[in-house]
Amino acid sequence: MSKPKRTWQVDFAILSLIWGASFLFIAVAGKMLPPAGVAFWRMALGAAALFIMIRVQRHKIPTNWDAWRKTLVAGLFMSAIPFALFAYGELHISSGLAGMINAATPVMTVLVIMVAFRDQTPTRIQVIGLSVGIVGTLVLLGIWNGFGENDPLAVGALLLATLCYGFGSPYIRKNVSPLGLPATVAVFMQLTTAAVVTLPFYLFGPLTTGSTNWGALASITALGVLGTGLAYILYYRIIDEAGSTIASSVTIVQPVVAVILGMIILGETINWYEVLGGVIIILGALVAQGRLKFLR
Repeated sequence: MSKPKRTWQVDFAILSLIWGASFLFIAVAGKMLPPAGVAFWRMALGAAALFIMIRVQRHKIPTNWDAWRKTLVAGLFMSAIPFALFAYGELHISSGLAGMINAATPVMTVLVIMVAFRDQTPTRIQVIGLSVGIVGTLVLLGIWNGFGENDPLAVGALLLATLCYGFGSPYIRKNVSPLGLPATVAVFMQLTTAAVVTLPFYLFGPLTTGSTNWGALASITALGVLGTGLAYILYYRIIDEAGSTIASSVTIVQPVVAVILGMIILGETINWYEVLGGVIIILGALVAQGRLKFLR
């Protein structure tokens, strides 16, 4: 009797849980490691997991400088810089709020395309989505109260991180995708180069900032191995089975997971306007990604 085929819905649920839990893992790991340390170990462990996959899949890793140079830039904007910024930001604000701010990534992508990638012209719908997302961000931050109880530097760090993601995505589409590399190889190269660049910054400061404990060790391991290795396998499998539109919608679901886990495990609280702003940001992302058919 043949084994039942696993559906993409199961993979989607697992991926949403892993990436949504990443904000919890960052918060816990940040109690033991400095931001540069969280970023470095996240990338190093992720690269190690992907290297094992590459060996199993028998893919070849390119040796030409052009491929490594392009993946280095992608690694800086998709991994090294935003990972460190999120780790810093979550020292001062809740993991749930960080997850909701991360939902602005599709909106930031449209903004970057308008400014830096003129050859990838945004559509009218994407511009509308950008506008809605900006309003949502202002509501989420409670702009009428300044930044409320939130540290302005921490909020700025998270917004800058999403801006990095917004630059990285169109950059990869324009410069890395044409290389024709298998997904595991491309991500491995991005994480490896980004980890190498981050290592001196990590070694220059304290190696740890808190007591070493099993919770923090498990969090940084899960963040690296699950958040990159397993997560990317699931992500690209969903693309193969259900398409890229369905796969990318995980960015809409993961803030919900982040908020719920933050409240249950870390005892975080959240303000009404943060929830409302998060919903508006998600709406803006849905519009920017063309998911609301009545607006087309």
